[in-house]
Amino acid sequence: MCVRFIMYSQPVERDDFVQQMMQSALVKRFQDIGASVLTSGEARPTNVVPVIAPDRNGARTVFPMRWGFRVPGLSLVVNARTETAAAKPTFRDAWRQHRCAIPARSYIEWEHITDPGGKTRTGDRFSIHPAGEPVTWLCGLYRIEDGLPVFTVLTREPSESVRHIHDRMPLILPGSLVDAWVDPGRRAEDLLGHAVTSLIADRMGGTDN
Repeated sequence: MCVRFIMYSQPVERDDFVQQMMQSALVKRFQDIGASVLTSGEARPTNVVPVIAPDRNGARTVFPMRWGFRVPGLSLVVNARTETAAAKPTFRDAWRQHRCAIPARSYIEWEHITDPGGKTRTGDRFSIHPAGEPVTWLCGLYRIEDGLPVFTVLTREPSESVRHIHDRMPLILPGSLVDAWVDPGRRAEDLLGHAVTSLIADRMGGTDN
């Protein structure tokens, strides 16, 4: 599960994600409809943030995208299961042709604690990021709604490093595979075995969610 992440706004390999996003004409279009365009801090569903995807010529580009698919009859869809996305009508076309990557400093997860009676309560929250990677590359899917790009974050079974916190985690790939992930000419299934599983969880204390 992933419903919050901390934005990455520092230059990486001379790539300033926020600066490139703000150069897009799409930013004003989002602002004109009252969307919250974030340039730093903690991102939440419905926020507009920098997202990596190919442009119409196939070149890696930073686009502003709003977090969450709007699906009739459902609440905002902010996550998609990696295990079933290829078959679900809501996600299958994006799984094949419209994959994206969201640069973050870390993602945020709340500890889920089960008491002896089987009831689950929410504990502290954690800032979680890969060991040895400068950016937490969250893998996602995108599509166009009302002429504007929106995205959802893919999730998977947790690795052993974070299983004690939650029963889901985002799909994260190393930076070296971001170009391959967003390339519609590559099969997503061929990249899943390279997912980052060694994660560091820093306790942030208890806060509202």
